[in-house]
Amino acid sequence: MSGIHATAIVDPSAQLAADVSVGPFCVIGPDVVIGSGTRIESHVVVKGPTTLGADNHIYSFASIGDDPQDKKYAGEPTTLEIGDRNTIRESTTINRGTTQDAGVTRIGNDNWIMAYVHIAHDCVVGDHVILANNATLAGHVHVGDWAIFGGFAGAHQFVHIGAHSFMGMYAGVGKDVPAYVTVMGTPAEPRGINIEGLRRRGFDKQQLRNIRDAYKVLYRSQLRLEEAIDILRERETAQPELAPFIASITNAERSIVR
Repeated sequence: MSGIHATAIVDPSAQLAADVSVGPFCVIGPDVVIGSGTRIESHVVVKGPTTLGADNHIYSFASIGDDPQDKKYAGEPTTLEIGDRNTIRESTTINRGTTQDAGVTRIGNDNWIMAYVHIAHDCVVGDHVILANNATLAGHVHVGDWAIFGGFAGAHQFVHIGAHSFMGMYAGVGKDVPAYVTVMGTPAEPRGINIEGLRRRGFDKQQLRNIRDAYKVLYRSQLRLEEAIDILRERETAQPELAPFIASITNAERSIVR
């Protein structure tokens, strides 16, 4: 049901679509924009500048859009942008950006963000990402579409997590994770490709075979990274599904999990 509960505090400057639901004891601050169909359960705090798209569902005790946890932050007007159809479960914290980066934390669409997750300042999270309970993204982390973090998994500052990758429970990621790759342990180590996730998303047998072979070139051939990339680039035209994998290892700034 839409409507603002009598105990909720909504700043007069906040812009809420007519059918937004705000539960008991919530606080919606100034410079907050909330799109149509979004439901906010009890005891949620949303501070601005923050934009929430349509059909999001935010559960109790979440803190959305508060100041970045960065000692360099000095009150600059940075932002948080959240897309559509995201589920954000209990006690999740998502902070705004900083001027040391682009000044914005950005969450895409159709993400499943479970209880006690923390998404720090300047993170960029794509679409269809799953962050299980207590997963943590430090500042400036980029997460590709369809990536999955197991419970208590964490990513170090500035790390990039490739599309369709999988971080096992308690994984500690200090380097970039290539697209499609499963990592486990602390420090995280590669354990193969996310085969089950790729099957669920419609990758056919030949595509899976090509991705598995590309993984072997990178991780089991004893080649230097540059040599592996050269071999994989030769295959890319005939095997376009390798493009995300090649891009994620070519553009890595913190090296890759290897």
